[in-house]
Amino acid sequence: MPMPLWWGKINKRVFNPRAVEGGKWPVLTHVGRTSGRTYHTPLDAFPVDGGYLFVLVYGSRSDWVRNILAAGSARLRIDGTEVALTAPRVVGEAEAFAAMAADAARPPKLLRISEFLRMDSVPG
Repeated sequence: MPMPLWWGKINKRVFNPRAVEGGKWPVLTHVGRTSGRTYHTPLDAFPVDGGYLFVLVYGSRSDWVRNILAAGSARLRIDGTEVALTAPRVVGEAEAFAAMAADAARPPKLLRISEFLRMDSVPG
């Protein structure tokens, strides 16, 4: 079971703004599915063949995931570079771990995370 959504709401309002301003975390930029507002979500981004993989700590029901699935695209700022991403899809643990580098950190088993978001990089 992923982290509770109420913790995500606290994280979004308290810790995320600091992480975005700090500039050390990868930041996913996406558009709200109903508001049309631009959001910036700091998170871990794991490079995989042809794109990136994101751990869904709060599950696929979190706002940022639903926004990206609805829009079909997002932008990732990582290591000072902007990367356009497309084709978002929720994948399971087996597919995610098969795509990740062997030395990549895995989420702690205690969190029981079973969903991941995979997106493809847009060429060019």
